[in-house]
Amino acid sequence: MPDLIDVILLGIVEGVTEFLPISSTGHLLIAQHWLGARSDTFNIVIQAGAILAVTLIYRRRLWQLATGWRDPANRDYLFKLGTAFAITAVLGFIVTRLGFTLPDRVMPIAIALILGGFWILAAERYTAGRPASTTITWKVAILVGLAQIVAAIFPGTSRSAATIFTAMLAGANHRPAATEFAFLVGIPTMYAASGYQILKKLAEGPGQEDWAALGLAFASATITGFIAVKWLLGYIGSHSYRPFAIYRIVFGILLLVAVPGG
Repeated sequence: MPDLIDVILLGIVEGVTEFLPISSTGHLLIAQHWLGARSDTFNIVIQAGAILAVTLIYRRRLWQLATGWRDPANRDYLFKLGTAFAITAVLGFIVTRLGFTLPDRVMPIAIALILGGFWILAAERYTAGRPASTTITWKVAILVGLAQIVAAIFPGTSRSAATIFTAMLAGANHRPAATEFAFLVGIPTMYAASGYQILKKLAEGPGQEDWAALGLAFASATITGFIAVKWLLGYIGSHSYRPFAIYRIVFGILLLVAVPGG
């Protein structure tokens, strides 16, 4: 029973933090510091639960893009989504082949949280007062693809923060437009990462992973992810991301104090 509660809690942490710019991987690794470490497969696959939530929320937009591909604007947007995903997939494969693994120490995550918080404040300041642009350029698409890899390599960075603020700094400084592109790119990215991990584990032997616990965490991540994203999309319509930056900085400092040398 305690283990079931732990995996549900981890799923909730993932669902709440995956699309808020505060780093889901960082929060998961920190939570596992006290609730017990989980496999990379667990950490990656439950992210797909939050991605499923976003898929459901953006289902009309996805249907519009899929059925309206003959429209030049939709086709252009799809090509840019595909380009960002392809960059992430290729570089992600290279990083995986090089043997990259997530760190098990809190300190680098805390530092990434703090630095990312200051970066968000700088991005908000830089884009403030500029004419709002909803255009997703090729520059935005390429840099967002690269940003996803940076976030994967440095837990605590936050994939959503890296992609949203890269898009804003690259020219798409309309928060809802930048957020939508960042979230839509995340859909194939995380599904592909989860699928790769599942196939890899099945090849090694399904008994090496607690699939029941993984399924429970996946379900709790989906439910809480849906609620969190719905709230965030309403929030950014009239608010900036600055409160998230402040949270990151304060939380990172508290972690450095609470887990010295950790």
